[in-house]
Amino acid sequence: MEGASIFLFSFFVIVNRINTAEFNIISNSQFLTEGDTLVSETKIFELGFFTPDNSEKSYIGIWYKQDTSRTVVWVANRNQPGKSPLVLKIVDPGSLVILSNMSMIWSSNTTTTSPKATAKLRDTGNLVLMDQQKKMIWQSFDYPTDTLLYHMKIGRDYIRGIDWHLTSWRSSQDPSPGEFTRGPDLTGYPENKVKQGAVVKLRIEPWRNYRLTGYSKYDKNLTLIYRVVINEKEESFEYYVENSSLISRVTLNSSGEQQTWVWAENGKKWQLDVKYPRDICDTYNICSSYATCRADTREQTCSCVDEKRFVPRNQKVWNTADWSGGCVRRTPLDCKNGTDGFIKYSNIKLPDTEGTWFNMSMTLEECEAKCLKNCTCMAYAIPDNTLGGKGCVHWFQDLIDLQESPTYDRDIFVRMASSELLVALSTSKKKDGAKIKVILSVIVPGVLLIGFISIWLWYVRRKKNNEQSVEGGNEEVPLFSFNTISTATASFSTDNILGEGGFGVVYKGMLEDGVEIAVKRLCSTSNQGVEEFKNEVICISRLQHRNLVKLLGCCIKGDEKLLIYEYMPNKSLDSFVFGDNQIVHLDWTKRFNIIKGIARGLVYLHHDSRLRIIHRDLKAGNILLDQNMNPKISDFGLARSFGGSETQGNTQRVVGTYGYMSPEYVANGLFSIKSDVYSFGVLVLEIVSGKRNREFIHPKDGKNLTAHAWGLYKEGRSIELIDPNLAESCHPQEVIRSVAIGLLCVQENAGDRSNMSSVVWMLDNEGALPTPKEPAFFIGRDLLVAHLSSSSANPAGSINGLSITELEAR
Repeated sequence: MEGASIFLFSFFVIVNRINTAEFNIISNSQFLTEGDTLVSETKIFELGFFTPDNSEKSYIGIWYKQDTSRTVVWVANRNQPGKSPLVLKIVDPGSLVILSNMSMIWSSNTTTTSPKATAKLRDTGNLVLMDQQKKMIWQSFDYPTDTLLYHMKIGRDYIRGIDWHLTSWRSSQDPSPGEFTRGPDLTGYPENKVKQGAVVKLRIEPWRNYRLTGYSKYDKNLTLIYRVVINEKEESFEYYVENSSLISRVTLNSSGEQQTWVWAENGKKWQLDVKYPRDICDTYNICSSYATCRADTREQTCSCVDEKRFVPRNQKVWNTADWSGGCVRRTPLDCKNGTDGFIKYSNIKLPDTEGTWFNMSMTLEECEAKCLKNCTCMAYAIPDNTLGGKGCVHWFQDLIDLQESPTYDRDIFVRMASSELLVALSTSKKKDGAKIKVILSVIVPGVLLIGFISIWLWYVRRKKNNEQSVEGGNEEVPLFSFNTISTATASFSTDNILGEGGFGVVYKGMLEDGVEIAVKRLCSTSNQGVEEFKNEVICISRLQHRNLVKLLGCCIKGDEKLLIYEYMPNKSLDSFVFGDNQIVHLDWTKRFNIIKGIARGLVYLHHDSRLRIIHRDLKAGNILLDQNMNPKISDFGLARSFGGSETQGNTQRVVGTYGYMSPEYVANGLFSIKSDVYSFGVLVLEIVSGKRNREFIHPKDGKNLTAHAWGLYKEGRSIELIDPNLAESCHPQEVIRSVAIGLLCVQENAGDRSNMSSVVWMLDNEGALPTPKEPAFFIGRDLLVAHLSSSSANPAGSINGLSITELEAR
């Protein structure tokens, strides 16, 4: 019937729609055919059909009506081009669709039913679909292409699970998604980055509210207003003009340039006003750590941020203009004695905020005090000068991607050893624009006295709390007294138990200041002993990422070993995904966002953290969910870290969880970042299907989940893997794409598996995917783990002649 309806409709169009017209509304009875246009109320924007030069493909796009060249600012069907004739209409129960030769090639995929929906083009350039009560049920601003218009947002809507970002055209004549994206990095304080795939090419300043006047070389009256929203519902960035009669737009072209265009009314054309990168200093992290770039100098481009306190890591190489090694401190920090302080630097672009912590209600003094207490806090700053002295960002890694210019008007306070604070306290460093904050204004004996008092107070506090430090690491974490944690958990009451496993029990607690915590209490017989406890503290204390659980501290008293984490109110992912155990139904959008969040966390572990971390126990039970259902990777007791270019290792003690371990790890003890990729692939298939890999056995052919997914994929039936609970909420193309990505991650040969950077790109974009090869671990292959018993805590044996020295179930 649907096909017949489309045929009759198309026939009606061909017979009765000869003349073209301008419309201001689309409804069930009023539609657009080629030649027709939809115009906004005051005729600022126009929507219509276009075909790029030297192409037979047709699209529907939006442009400024006064622009006779029809420079397109939004494309509906950029992934689904059609051939003439095209039709844009509304079909029941309230979706906007494009028909090409009697076939639907694009749809707004609205989930809200509305038998009398209408569509209008607003004067902002936003195409909106409204129900009969005029409530918006879909808008084009939620799906930007390559152009940022006034009031169009960049960022993330946490309520609806929507990411807003720009994606370049593939070429100037091909509007399909290109390889460059411009969007927010929300793994710390938000900032905009231009990426080529997963590689950062350009970083704009961290977000802030501000008013920019007189910057345009074509129109000095052009004043731009930048507005930032950061709360639990959304993190977004938008811009608009003070004088609405002036027009500008921001684009991301197919070469990865961010360009700002201004409309020249006299010449009736667009003028290129500003573009990024502007010069070599806009090249991402060109100078590496603790070094600034200056493009207007006759000297070398890069220099240490403060040449009295930092030196090139390799002076000989640095002198050849190879700045990849960056700079290092002359004097190491001495946080344990409590004598560190901070020096203020001005006229410097704030460093990359990935992995930072922020609190927008803190004062500068509170920000400094909190940073000083944390030995891993390397710097702090107020990110937005318009908030009345409020707002705090902490950096925990080396400061990178720095630039120096008078146009940068925010200050950053960098942690320094006490001896560095005594140098030229009242002077300014004129050469590089840095200004010294006078923290200590006393003579040397006074400094020594302050240092002695700090050490004494530290000792008394430590003795009083009977706290012990974890030896062996070069990072410190906050230490809690056993009495503090016992009080917080009501003496480890059974009413506060959140979960338990082979390691011990996890309790919910609340500190005196009202902060909720989760306490992992390792039992004396735990398989996760002192080494794993120490390993988890050392690994996770170095990690700061939105999709990793945060370690708040630890405690050791006698045989008691406690780890204190941020509390995750929604517990672990497995309680939401698997079968009858689901406590609350997770719709597809939430599941897909969880998949993407886990992937971003792994990219950080594998590629972006100071040390390369291999988790080795990635599974649904180790993915925790915060109040907004954002995923956080947890349990780093089995993790291993690598430095430099190391990416793999081996062990004779194979530990992990059945169903998630890669074949090379089980058979030969080889683990690498590709071991985690394998586990991630299994996890994706579980999230899509709602079935546990190690428990699923297909009733007809006995295949496990991985094998079943592979069979469906080969037959083009991947959509059938979907959890029945997701039938109404799923987006078929996202489901099919997720299954394919999962299978790319579980290929038998580790070298064939995608890395996590590529996985993130594939999840965020809509291009063609590689074809996966046959996965490991399913019935019919020589190597088989589906029949391994998980009841034994420490089995030993062989599988088809392949010895496993030690395999621990977790």
